[in-house]
Amino acid sequence: MATELEARGHDLGDALWSARILADDPGEIRAVHEAYVDAGARVVVTASYQVSREGFIAAGRTAAQADAALRTAVDVAREATDGRDALVAASVGPYGAILHDGSEYRGRYGVTRGRLVDFHGERLAVIASSAPDVLAIETIPDLDEVSALVEVLADYPDTPAWLTMSCADEALTCAGQPIEDLVAIVSRTPSLRAVGVNCTAPEYVESLLTRLSAAGAPALIAYPNSGRAWSPTAGWSGSGTEVGGDLVSRWREIPGMALIGGCCGVGPDSISAVARSLAS
Repeated sequence: MATELEARGHDLGDALWSARILADDPGEIRAVHEAYVDAGARVVVTASYQVSREGFIAAGRTAAQADAALRTAVDVAREATDGRDALVAASVGPYGAILHDGSEYRGRYGVTRGRLVDFHGERLAVIASSAPDVLAIETIPDLDEVSALVEVLADYPDTPAWLTMSCADEALTCAGQPIEDLVAIVSRTPSLRAVGVNCTAPEYVESLLTRLSAAGAPALIAYPNSGRAWSPTAGWSGSGTEVGGDLVSRWREIPGMALIGGCCGVGPDSISAVARSLAS
């Protein structure tokens, strides 16, 4: 989403990131969704990753505006997929996304479990009421945050969800925990239909998914970034790795593989390549 908004000329340098465009110009968000569906996407992820009451208030807006933006995110995705064979996944980003210091790639926030439960609880109440097809709980760096999210998800047993981690290498979450430990934490949450990784370098995906599969994951999902490095001050750097072709062919053979896509830096052309690879 952010990659394409920038390609369309939008400056995402403020604290609300793509959420500012969502609140102020939702037509642009819808246009990006449409570009991905036209490219062959079967699932679109809403622009709600950065939306929270706390974040909106810190940026000089209101809690009511944050709630309205969450609902708008689902609405414009619905409009973009109307009559098309694509699902709407409501993005639920990590607590670290509101800190603007790269914490979604580190975890270890230094806040209590109760704080995380409250933060995610108020957002999920609004998002779930908007009736997306699925919740995309994504870019979670720390299994402690997963534990808090599992507590919140217990209130929404009929809303299917996936949960994907951001990972530091081929075996560990960004907070340094074995990726296999994720499976045990989510095992008693039937609404979590799949687990996996996102916004993680493509070269780590195969190992991470294989480990999750061996640990008994219910189903697997992967939507890596383009492999470039992120800095909260300098943005993305490095040349990255193309998502598609041989990588997708290998990932699809991992037992339990359900969904493959792309995150930061993976534009419609790359998604078109992924769709062609999967179709073959």
